[in-house]
Amino acid sequence: MAFCHSAGMAQEGAGGQRPGASKSLRGEVVVSEEAQAIHAQHYLFDGHNDLPWLIRTEASRSFENYDIAEVQLAGHTDIPRLRAGGVGAQYWSVYVPANTVESGISHQMTLEQIEIVHAMLAKYPETFELALTRADIDRIRAKGKIASLIGVEGGHAIENSLEKLRRLYALGARYMTLTHSKSLDWADSCTDEPRSGGLSEFGKEVVHEMNRLGMLVDLSHVSPATMQAAMDVSEAPVIFSHSSARGVADHVRNVPDAILKQLPADGGVVMVNFYSGFVVPESAARSLSKFERSPETRQKYGDDQAAIAKAAAAYRLANPLLPGSVHDVADHIDRIVQLAGIDHVGIGSDFDGIDVVPHQLEDVSKYPMLTQVLLDRGYSEEDLVKILHGNILRVIEQAELVSQRLQESTSRGLPEKP
Repeated sequence: MAFCHSAGMAQEGAGGQRPGASKSLRGEVVVSEEAQAIHAQHYLFDGHNDLPWLIRTEASRSFENYDIAEVQLAGHTDIPRLRAGGVGAQYWSVYVPANTVESGISHQMTLEQIEIVHAMLAKYPETFELALTRADIDRIRAKGKIASLIGVEGGHAIENSLEKLRRLYALGARYMTLTHSKSLDWADSCTDEPRSGGLSEFGKEVVHEMNRLGMLVDLSHVSPATMQAAMDVSEAPVIFSHSSARGVADHVRNVPDAILKQLPADGGVVMVNFYSGFVVPESAARSLSKFERSPETRQKYGDDQAAIAKAAAAYRLANPLLPGSVHDVADHIDRIVQLAGIDHVGIGSDFDGIDVVPHQLEDVSKYPMLTQVLLDRGYSEEDLVKILHGNILRVIEQAELVSQRLQESTSRGLPEKP
């Protein structure tokens, strides 16, 4: 959930030299037979889709009111367009607003969001099936279904309780974003004032327990200090389920170069976000999140959310985001490859959690457009397979191995680290 190029030759980096995006290659994209064949043969695994929140807020939590078996142009996601886009695996976000902490309902609402995902799987069993492991993903894909995983967006969902974290895992959650828009008692958000300088001691316990369970540590939305702390503590590779490169678009929601350069050692992956406010440099500069975070706004409106929303709408009207295009998203992939390498980038669209999308990436049917752009920029089929799904599958497998080791060590009473 978002809320909240320049052309030239790519530089030599961890992923080797890649062609850059010359101005002649930044126009309308036409998907070639070659790109279509590559994309069709190698399914796409998207790291973040907020359809469950749309079902909650726009359809009274019912797929009877929003039947995704039919094209639903009010949103970004439905079954016909998922099929057209070659989506074979998807993390469904079970987002709830960070301000639910104040009323003590974060965990309960998250359980309700998980129920929405399970309801979707039950209503459309010919299309979706719940995946809990890497082996599940392979098995479900072999049947031609979309492997469906659950990602918790924001550590406020556990309400400072490791037992509630375990409950979410037992219900199918396989990653958790450590924060959303607000800093927690134990982890700092990139869009709020810090409380812990990264992670508190309890925050480190949360990461350790996620490693033990086999739940991926997601660092989208967190501050750079929290990114660093989590990477230092986590024994499994981390992910950024829906973030982009700050070196391309200077926005706090994007990953700094210094963190990208550490990904080869960590093993993690950045799954690139499609929100225009994060990926288009001019839009990042105008982004509403900067207005929402300004001290003047807080001083003027305090906790009056209605007044903040009204002022935010006025700000957006005066400072509209430029949508950009599929080429802007490819620029972020280039940057991550240059600094981290081809093994550390994926796709995390944030569809149905964003309100401004790039041209030719308007919904889940459009992923082949990005495949074409990357092919035009010199990426090989092997590269594309890694971006489309190979890298995130490797991270899942590595996290499962870490979990197995930690659980075996605990059961034997041995030290957990080798």
